Amino acid sequence: MNSFEDLGIAPELVEALAAEGIESPTPLQESAIPMLRKGNNLVLEAGPGSGLLVSWATGLLDHIEPSGAGRILVVCASTEVADRLAGALAPVAAATGHSVAALDSSWALPERADVLFGGAVEVIGALRAGSVSADAIAAVVFDQAQHFEGPDALGVVEQVLDYVPDEAQRVLSALPMTPAVTSLVERLFKRTMTLPAPAVDVAKRGEVRFRIAPEPREDAALRVVDELLAGGARHALVYCRSADRAADVGDHLTLHGFTAGAPGDASVPVWLGIDALEARAASKGTEGLVVVSCDVPTDPDMLDRRHSIGEDNVVIVLPREVAHLRALGRRTGYQTVPFPPPPRRNTEVDELRSTIENAIEVLDTGPYLLALEPLFERYDPSEVAAAVVALMRSRPPDAVSDSTSASQSPPAPRTAAARAASVPAWSKLFLSVGERDGLRVGDLLGAITGEAGVPGESVGKIDIHESHSLVEVHEPVARQVIQAINGTTIKGRSVRVDFDRPRATSKPRR
Repeated sequence: MNSFEDLGIAPELVEALAAEGIESPTPLQESAIPMLRKGNNLVLEAGPGSGLLVSWATGLLDHIEPSGAGRILVVCASTEVADRLAGALAPVAAATGHSVAALDSSWALPERADVLFGGAVEVIGALRAGSVSADAIAAVVFDQAQHFEGPDALGVVEQVLDYVPDEAQRVLSALPMTPAVTSLVERLFKRTMTLPAPAVDVAKRGEVRFRIAPEPREDAALRVVDELLAGGARHALVYCRSADRAADVGDHLTLHGFTAGAPGDASVPVWLGIDALEARAASKGTEGLVVVSCDVPTDPDMLDRRHSIGEDNVVIVLPREVAHLRALGRRTGYQTVPFPPPPRRNTEVDELRSTIENAIEVLDTGPYLLALEPLFERYDPSEVAAAVVALMRSRPPDAVSDSTSASQSPPAPRTAAARAASVPAWSKLFLSVGERDGLRVGDLLGAITGEAGVPGESVGKIDIHESHSLVEVHEPVARQVIQAINGTTIKGRSVRVDFDRPRATSKPRR
């Protein structure tokens, strides 16, 4: 399907989506929008990156008339998520006359909005207080319900549904669909369809690497292209979701010296692709080709068409899109593995930050905060801090010493022992994967930095043994690493992770 017009939605919605760069529906949107327009309940086993927001929002906006009384209630895992989704939907909803707002955020008169987003706790509070009219609700959406889990956290769904009229339309999304969410759906979502269809076992196809990055993605695409070309690739085929997006990415790359053009143009190092089949045909037979998805593929077919060619490939994902990419990998037979950035080099700026952090932790800054408080009323605190750093670094060392001694004696230089005390202690972790699984040091480092989101400097010594591995990580992030890595797959093996216990050891290989 090439256009939202084919789905029968209102022309003003089609135009609003096009204005946001959303011109062709994803497979999820093709299936979900017609069902929701008819008033059906729906469970979406999908996450960010699949076109999830447009899938349910477009279907509901197209058939629920605006009335200014909270007709569509969207329950999110947090106020931050609610605010972000409300901001993303507001331009599209305005085209149909629907107003959008989020609770406990900078939105005017949220109780009068047609589409009201809110964190689970805030929504319950508003319903109990009566600031949100439960009787006016025509549809309720539970966004990414797996994040509600915790001690009775999914009970929030039941509490909200106690207020919602029985005839109200019900939509729930989750990825993964955990046992707790599945049980809740079976009990509370009667006569409900689930999309997409359950995955079936598929043959293994290879690996797809991913780089987790913040927005804007253009910066991450630039760094990945630079790394791959510096590593010996001749051409980088960079996929984007639309022509406008490709133009923005191409301008950003060209601005930094990486000239971009159409696939197959041998005179430029970077090729910009939109339609995967056309790009494949134009680049067929190219040696030294690497593939980069600047926007995460929306469906299994797109992942396979983009990344089944080339000698190397990387997908750039936002943190919230990782679950979606992993689900695509399972459906297509690709193992998704982290592609960590190269180790950061210490710079003068890094040293400056470290010095300031140590000062905040060690020195008594209370008197100086009182002295600077009048400046905070006229300037942002970050401006004051930057000015102080610039002033101190521009003065001769003697002048700094003199001014310090005039007010109070400076702190004694930090000894080696004191410096060592400020460095986090190390914890040793046991991982049930080793040399016999084809494991390399880079595999473990990539998994820890990619899955757990900890910096490379928080990972220490890595010893790979025949059947297991031992990894040192900074003590403050040890449990974070255990929770993130435990149960994941590395080199085709499900990994068990725990704190290391004394055991008989074999000779490690580094």
